[in-house]
Amino acid sequence: MLSDKELIKGCAEGNRALQKALYDRYCRKLMAICLRYARSTAEAEDILQEGFMKVFANLKGFRSESRLDTWMTRIMINTALNQNRQKLYLIPMVDVNEVTIQDTEEISLAGFHFSELILIVQSLPDGCRVVFNLFAIEGYGHKEIGSMLNISEGTSKSQYNRAKSLLRAKLIESGKEYRGYGKKI
Repeated sequence: MLSDKELIKGCAEGNRALQKALYDRYCRKLMAICLRYARSTAEAEDILQEGFMKVFANLKGFRSESRLDTWMTRIMINTALNQNRQKLYLIPMVDVNEVTIQDTEEISLAGFHFSELILIVQSLPDGCRVVFNLFAIEGYGHKEIGSMLNISEGTSKSQYNRAKSLLRAKLIESGKEYRGYGKKI
């Protein structure tokens, strides 16, 4: 098995076989990220394809300051955000300056299969879905999210709170909701 360093060198030189090897090594992990930001599998595939085009175009500039998969993850997230940003401008979000996020009872995700969770996340409205992914999964703060999406910190908090409420309702509605074990939202 080739190392990431060998794959990077070969891909940067335009070696198609090594580009395919890099794609094959990371496409499943990166597709999972794209699915969280997309409304459908087809949309996620478009994000993945565009993201890999950016990866191959920018691989010569990869400085190995982070792991390759971390760098590619960032590219996929940015590609998804760019695609979603276009949609978010079509759907106005009310700018909110002050939001207090109440810590209501948490719901565990232990009883769910990945594909079920993806479908539930994909069903969220665009703004809620993007903010939820950036805050709950990627670990960005609301101030950073506000800068990324050109919204206020309060709007980010509001969208996250709405996403949690909608997710909680969908999880309870599914009848598979478990409390007390596993990853919490």
